Amino acid sequence: MNGMHNPAHPGEVLKEGWPAEVTITAAAKQLGVTRAALSRILNGHAAISADMALRLQDWLGINAQMWLRMQAAHDLWQAERNKRRPHIERLKQVA
Repeated sequence: MNGMHNPAHPGEVLKEGWPAEVTITAAAKQLGVTRAALSRILNGHAAISADMALRLQDWLGINAQMWLRMQAAHDLWQAERNKRRPHIERLKQVA
């Protein structure tokens, strides 16, 4: 495990920069997703998919790869701390 701090879920980042005048319902309609789906992302209960990253890119002009990098960093950090993950021996190189 590296010493990286807990990276924010991209939904939290999206929520922090949310324009006050835009309702979640209106945003969901513009993005072509359900209000429930967008709400799950904003509250960190669902991941940003490649499709959603592209929708956010079109809507906000923020690069889709940035959203996916944030999601991957968050997921990896969570997985590294999973106590139920089995111990796996490193593959021994064969000559």
